[in-house]
Amino acid sequence: MKHNNYSRISSMQRYQISAMLKAKVAKKVIAETIGVHISSIYRELKRNSSSKGKYNPRLAQVYADDRIRDKNRRNTFTDDMKKIIKEKILLDWSPEQINGYCRQNGIPMVSVETIYQYIYRDAHNGGTLYTRLRTQVKSRRKRLSKYKKRGVIKNRVSIHERPEIVNERGRFGDWEIDLIEGENHKSFALTMVERKSSFCLIQKLKDKKAKTVEKAVVNMLAPYKKYVHTITSDNGREFMNHEAISAKLHTKFFFADPYSSWQRGLNEYTNKLIRQYIPKKSNIKDFDFQYIAEVARRLNSRPRKKLGYKSPISLFIPIFDG
Repeated sequence: MKHNNYSRISSMQRYQISAMLKAKVAKKVIAETIGVHISSIYRELKRNSSSKGKYNPRLAQVYADDRIRDKNRRNTFTDDMKKIIKEKILLDWSPEQINGYCRQNGIPMVSVETIYQYIYRDAHNGGTLYTRLRTQVKSRRKRLSKYKKRGVIKNRVSIHERPEIVNERGRFGDWEIDLIEGENHKSFALTMVERKSSFCLIQKLKDKKAKTVEKAVVNMLAPYKKYVHTITSDNGREFMNHEAISAKLHTKFFFADPYSSWQRGLNEYTNKLIRQYIPKKSNIKDFDFQYIAEVARRLNSRPRKKLGYKSPISLFIPIFDG
């Protein structure tokens, strides 16, 4: 009998799985008994076992329900949730305890898996929340190791240390930068936008190595060096040469929080405008430099409602004449 490799496990089947595991029944036999593909059994045990590697059918159902709820909920991961997670992790609570406590007390909280993902991402960005985890499950250790091996950005400065004038858009010269990728993550372009005027710059890259990105950032902003007070990026490893960029442009470099794209909202919005001309499934290498320059020119010449229907270039360029 053939089964779909991605069968969804029901609550009743989870109790069957638990009983057969206790009876030392082979996983292949368990799959045949409940009528699913063996891969579904392995996936179920990997995703819905406790942090100690134990499979409890009631907790497995909770984990599964939380995962579905996360997928269907908009703006799931709020700042309040992150604050609670940090507070409880520092008190040596496990992700399961945090999730369970919030569930029992009617406090909105993401799933156990999402809490782990947040901790892994924090480790990737140089954080230490992972040091408070007690889990010794091999799969968890392996995933944590993978995140840490991706490389920590040394000496990164948090966006929370950025001057308040940047948040107020009270001057010209505070930039947000990002990388957009083409189809299959094989082609790249660097995008920048000045916060007060929405003036943007775009340049395609041969790759996304840190040295390549460093050179591109410096070359793109060099003509405006007098008006480069700060740069803010996400936590991608392509920006790990931030100290070299800061030194060459005599500026300060800041990093947004993980899972907080709204902190670079103007850059995210600008990238969406760019996608009108450079779709996500396209190969950026197919667009020549003249085309890329024309995209930037069109966006910079377009009147914006938030600018009183003035264009970004009409606000940004005249400051050089002052």
